[in-house]
Amino acid sequence: QVQLVESGGGLVQAGGSLRLSCAASGRTFSNYNMGWFRQAPGKERVFVARIGWNGFNTYYADSVKGRFTISRDNAKNTVYLQMDSLKPEDTAVYYCAAARRTVYSTVSGAYDTWGQGTQVTVSS
Repeated sequence: QVQLVESGGGLVQAGGSLRLSCAASGRTFSNYNMGWFRQAPGKERVFVARIGWNGFNTYYADSVKGRFTISRDNAKNTVYLQMDSLKPEDTAVYYCAAARRTVYSTVSGAYDTWGQGTQVTVSS
């Protein structure tokens, strides 16, 4: 099983940018499709973006399309989430997650392994 550790969260003003990273260890990273989810206070965890094991097959939630970009570097065992034009409603804990190579999903239950999360706060 792969282990995941997120980093890169913080406090940013509206309109600003952040890049989240998720470092994987333990198993072959390229065996996994990866996703980013977020959870705002008092709300359910929701899908943000996903990327296939080979860097293709990206997909985004409508709320972040055109502002966020997911990418991965299999040589560095890392997946990224570049977040631009941030809005206060993007404030949440962001989680990365791993799913088997055959699974392409926006549903959190389809992902087998999760990181501990990183806080993103966007001030107005």
